[in-house]
Amino acid sequence: MATLLELEAFLYNFAPKEGAMTWDNVGLLVGNPAKTATKVLVALDGTHGVVDEAIALGCDVIVTHHPIINCKWAPVQTLREDTVQGRLLRKLIAHDIGVISMHTNLDVTDGGVNDVLAQALGLEGIGALSEEGLGRVGTLPQAMEAKAFVAMVKETLQANGVRYAPCDKPIVKVGVGGGACRDYAKHALALGCDAFVTADVGYHDFQDAQNAGMCLVDAGHFPTENPVCQVVQQRLQVQFPELQVAVSQSHHELIQYYI
Repeated sequence: MATLLELEAFLYNFAPKEGAMTWDNVGLLVGNPAKTATKVLVALDGTHGVVDEAIALGCDVIVTHHPIINCKWAPVQTLREDTVQGRLLRKLIAHDIGVISMHTNLDVTDGGVNDVLAQALGLEGIGALSEEGLGRVGTLPQAMEAKAFVAMVKETLQANGVRYAPCDKPIVKVGVGGGACRDYAKHALALGCDAFVTADVGYHDFQDAQNAGMCLVDAGHFPTENPVCQVVQQRLQVQFPELQVAVSQSHHELIQYYI
């Protein structure tokens, strides 16, 4: 059986730590490095629901994409039961469940978040969107009208809904940026993309894209990143066949749309 440290080392071999942004927090963030793992749960986020699922399954470690502690959106200053983050961490510690997070290093690595997203949308001739490795660009097998393309994105990623600024031209060349990559729309434009698929897009981003004649699609943070969880699960299972590795069944898109 593999230790948590060995699982971390394998995941770093797939998504090297050096690929993470300077502000990021990746690796084995909770747990005993020497502990032997028998069951692993893979999820985009380490939510309370995911932790409860791990407890019910008897998992020793959760592998997440988004860091569970000391990240920009949830810096840890206390470990108190009367805070959401404190309760989560205390629950993990009480049940001796480790957490390994692979975040921006998994975004940029070959075969990571953005490659998986590009492949899911059927892009061909996939290449880098930016010098730092975030995002991918490729072409569709055949041209699609904007509305048909948007519908395909929604169905393929199983999104609850998408927001988009349309364009009048057929979609052939497409850029993608899993998660909050709205700032990379300019890279897609510079490369001559007809469409850019990402998440967390602002009003003026849509306006700028429409003025430039590019279809900008916000397919949601969860739907554009979650497909990589299956890849992580498969890689772990192949490398460590003695482990039971599952993808979370409780974690899902939390954003709903009322139309």
